[in-house]
Amino acid sequence: MEKAILTCALTGVLTNPKQHPVPVTPAQMAAEARDAFNAGASIMHVHVRMQEEGMGHMPSWDPEVMASVVGAIRDACPGVIINLTTGVVGKDISGPLACIRRIKPEIAACNAGSLNYLKIKEDGQWAWPPMVFDNPVSKVQQFLDVMAECGTHPEFECFDVGIVRAVGMFIKNGMLKPEMGRPEYNLVMGVASGMPCDADLLALLPQWMAPNSVWQATLIGRSEIWPVHQKTADLGGMLRTGLEDTFYLPNGDKAKGNGELITALAACARNAGRTIASPDEARVLLGLAKA
Repeated sequence: MEKAILTCALTGVLTNPKQHPVPVTPAQMAAEARDAFNAGASIMHVHVRMQEEGMGHMPSWDPEVMASVVGAIRDACPGVIINLTTGVVGKDISGPLACIRRIKPEIAACNAGSLNYLKIKEDGQWAWPPMVFDNPVSKVQQFLDVMAECGTHPEFECFDVGIVRAVGMFIKNGMLKPEMGRPEYNLVMGVASGMPCDADLLALLPQWMAPNSVWQATLIGRSEIWPVHQKTADLGGMLRTGLEDTFYLPNGDKAKGNGELITALAACARNAGRTIASPDEARVLLGLAKA
């Protein structure tokens, strides 16, 4: 099997830093990235937060804030691959597009389909007002056009089985340009109204992917996600974790930071008999560079 690419999702979207140990400032993001990098992560998936006092739980689409955070990460982790988030609700995607143009990351997330984004409480009440994470084809195309302009490889985020199948249609339609690298699927499991975090379901999904594609799994939850990480490694998928996705280690203990989570993820790869890809090896595997 191919070497395992490890991605660290450093901080996420809305988690309150007053409640959980998520990094916010450029220095905090760089320190967490360095720990993950030293543990084997070659890719950093980057969200940024507002930097004003008391606003660290809110996302920012300020290109200069993004540049400050990404610059600090690159300084702390020489050769690291940056993967920018792009997910926004609604038609206005000017913020993410401005960030892609400012940073020109090697990779950016490309949410590949819409989802009723829901969560229900034990008493039957909604955890938040029901919402639609809208990603129509026209929006996907806008992102792909700017990624092509900036030399950025799209990572197709798939929250449900139908979205996995839709990516194949995007490829057949020519929306993914050959120079943008191998088709890459990110199977997002554990969102309450999306695909469950289930090893049996995971094993079925590669058959619906385009030829010569690469895939990874984003697993959201607690310690129950770790057997599915191991299944991902066993099946030849690439691996991702971080404080965006979980706060819990395989033994159920709460992680102190991203480095501990990536150390556990690297163990899954090694248990499957796979070695960890360096950043340059990851570039080759994703089609971003030639061997």
